[in-house]
Amino acid sequence: MAPRTNDNAPRSEAASPSASPAPDGTGTGTGTTDTGSDVTGTGTGTTGTTGTTGTGTAQVTGTTDVTDLTSTSPADPRLTAVRRVAAAGRRWRVGRLAGCAALLAVALTAGAVAVGAVRDGRGVAVAAAPAAVSPALLGSADLDASITALQAHLRSQPKDFGGWATLGLAYVEQARTKGDPSRYPQAEQALKRSLDLSPDNDPALAGRAALAAARHDFANALKYADRALKQNPYSERALCSRVDALVELGRYEDAQKAADIADARHPGVPVFTRYAYVHELRGDVATARRVLEQALDTAASPGDVAYVSTQLAQLAWNQGEYKSALDHYARALGADENYLPALEGRARARSASGDRSGALEAMEDVVSRYPLPGPLVELGELYESRGADGDRARAYDQYALVDAWTALARANGVNADLDTALAAADHGDAKSALRAARAEWDRRHTVHTADALAWALHVDGRDTEALPYARRATATGYRNASFLYHRGVIERATGHPEDARTHLAAALKLNPGFSPLGARAARTALKSLEAAR
Repeated sequence: MAPRTNDNAPRSEAASPSASPAPDGTGTGTGTTDTGSDVTGTGTGTTGTTGTTGTGTAQVTGTTDVTDLTSTSPADPRLTAVRRVAAAGRRWRVGRLAGCAALLAVALTAGAVAVGAVRDGRGVAVAAAPAAVSPALLGSADLDASITALQAHLRSQPKDFGGWATLGLAYVEQARTKGDPSRYPQAEQALKRSLDLSPDNDPALAGRAALAAARHDFANALKYADRALKQNPYSERALCSRVDALVELGRYEDAQKAADIADARHPGVPVFTRYAYVHELRGDVATARRVLEQALDTAASPGDVAYVSTQLAQLAWNQGEYKSALDHYARALGADENYLPALEGRARARSASGDRSGALEAMEDVVSRYPLPGPLVELGELYESRGADGDRARAYDQYALVDAWTALARANGVNADLDTALAAADHGDAKSALRAARAEWDRRHTVHTADALAWALHVDGRDTEALPYARRATATGYRNASFLYHRGVIERATGHPEDARTHLAAALKLNPGFSPLGARAARTALKSLEAAR
């Protein structure tokens, strides 16, 4: 989709998903759409110097030097070390975890960061909604070039509040696509500069909403989205961020209404994907698929094709439709061969369809370039599942790298409690997992936080307390295979064998390859239950 420089009027060229009749057939609910990234909710704003810029005349009230925000600074050295160790993880090495820890210690010393716990060990993305920004606009090399051009423009035109807003948004997307959360403080400063120059300008407010969502601060994401929409009711970024925030706060009915409003005001690829996801959360897979197919039909750029094809692939994978998923991923990578969510998703689909060696090779390649929590945990579990000599140590190397990345994210203002809860429950400390899960539940009540708290309670031996949360996680119709597996295990532990059989079988029927380790454990538990009948 081509970038739009005018957010003040609705689109007329894209048909509303609610205007098309739903096809025959029913859905059964799906798992999480794994984007390999956080929910940024940023829409499809332009990143070049001809984008949404202004010529504001207000004086800068902040004290940050222009060169501080427009310099082409290298990635955080801690992230560089994570990448270096991830690349080394592809080779057979003698030092294994000791060498990994040494490199990470050097990296983390630069920021005096305390290493935290980790992420979802079942390959289930904790971010619920897909990202809004098309990779054609704010992705890979084009993004870097756009940032460079914006930096040069702002050095000569430092009072351009629109340029500062666009730069801030570009930094948010750079953090997401490159796995470098050290860009978030830069984004915050650029957006602040824009608001200092022109208070309440809607591009900067929408950018603040996107930044808050990327940091998992969904209450502030909603606040800034509402402020932006007060200034410009047709802001695509703000409309999308508002849907994201409501979803992540567990306000699903409000999210549906917000998606309907966004669809009426500014139909297009970013809005369509959110509209689809809200329906997916309610188990309406047929509508979700129809809307995504409609979005693909309207995709006008290679980036949009890659983006929407990946969403369709993830929807298919969640249903256990692996051939369809691989076909969609092939189309996505045909449009953008470096699109991270498609590379990661294709590796997962290969694993689920039985091509473990191909999956390992593909995930090693992803991790060597993008050492993010999702790929790192998946690679660790693939090593554990293979069980070759040295694989256990290789798996632990990946989990240690997740710890380092999580610490880096926290150091740059990202709330990582949900990530920590799930990953620590499977690959870390049970007490840490429970603390993080309770903290996240106190902030927001979603199907994802309910599942995380249920599983953390189970791992800590509190199954009776866990059961209501496991039931709540599956109450909307969002039949995520990992959620069903967790519920079945907890029901078995609490003396509900029939319910346990039902949900373990449902998990394996829905997505039999949902996790390298979880699917195997589900089969073992189900077999034991059947033998006990």
